[in-house]
Amino acid sequence: MRTADFDYDLPPDLIAQEPAPCRDQSRLLVVRRNSGTLEHRRFRDLPEYLRSGDVLVLNDSRVIAARLRGVNRRTGGRFELLLLEEVERNEWWAMMRPGRRARAGTEIAICDPEGRPTPVTARVLDTNAEGHRRLKFEGTFNVLEELDKVGEVPLPPYISRTDPSRLELDRVRYQTVFASAAGSVAAPTAGLHFSGELLRRIRERGVEVCFVTLHVGLATFAPVKTETLEGHTLHEERYRLEGATAELIDTRKRAGGRVVAVGTTTVRVLETVAAAHGGRLRAASGRTRLFIHPPFAFQVVDALVTNFHLPRSTLLMLVSAFAAPAETRGRELVLAAYAEAVRQRYRFYSYGDAMLLM
Repeated sequence: MRTADFDYDLPPDLIAQEPAPCRDQSRLLVVRRNSGTLEHRRFRDLPEYLRSGDVLVLNDSRVIAARLRGVNRRTGGRFELLLLEEVERNEWWAMMRPGRRARAGTEIAICDPEGRPTPVTARVLDTNAEGHRRLKFEGTFNVLEELDKVGEVPLPPYISRTDPSRLELDRVRYQTVFASAAGSVAAPTAGLHFSGELLRRIRERGVEVCFVTLHVGLATFAPVKTETLEGHTLHEERYRLEGATAELIDTRKRAGGRVVAVGTTTVRVLETVAAAHGGRLRAASGRTRLFIHPPFAFQVVDALVTNFHLPRSTLLMLVSAFAAPAETRGRELVLAAYAEAVRQRYRFYSYGDAMLLM
């Protein structure tokens, strides 16, 4: 399939700049895959679509304050850094702007969000084929433990912030209420809609709530630059599925319960593990670069909660595959749903509204 097949028009004013006042007050577009019918609801209505015996699976990865700012210690030039992945303690791969000035050996003094100097420095060690820099941090035992002090929330570029005080609220709202395992450089956004109260109501319906971990990185947010889907290769992302969680999901599914995945990252964990074990789930951890696009035969997931995604993104391609498993017609169904969401003034992207496909 062509990457251009997953394009669509979106008025810029529908790109959400702020989250809903309360997490579960966002809107919910329910898409019935078999009939193609749509229902307009609120996210707090989600429990009505779940039943006793189902399993709701969420990604518990915690977003780190991965955006850093610094100054070239020799020239005084300014840099913006986005940490991508930890190689080992105090060594990270990062995206840097302006990259052309970040040659091997460049030393950068890291500033805090207010621009004040900190004891932390970074030295450029190497550059890979994609232009990412390998950095060695000094002045701290472990920079990961310093990020809440020196780093900023890694909001996507389509969210604009002119008031620095607003970033403090983003530290709370660009994080799920159940986040625990630190490692993501972007939020697993479908999980942002859940409040503690909503999760309690879901459990009261006899639905098991459990968690997997996938640390969101380049594979999730990097654009597809190839002309065809077959030419695109996903970056690896780290994941973990605990044995007790795998057994719970397997048991419920065999008993007739549905597996409801929250977010594309959760889908990728479950389908990665199932593909490696003949359709069953087992305790597993490692790296996945599973690129799900039409046609794809899902082995575990029965329903999907997700946000509205960017044109030509791997996330939109995954949702299109799920809309019609093992077929290619899901693209038309999803793009029709998106067109209706535009007409109804739904809010798009990370802080936007949600969809339920079932």
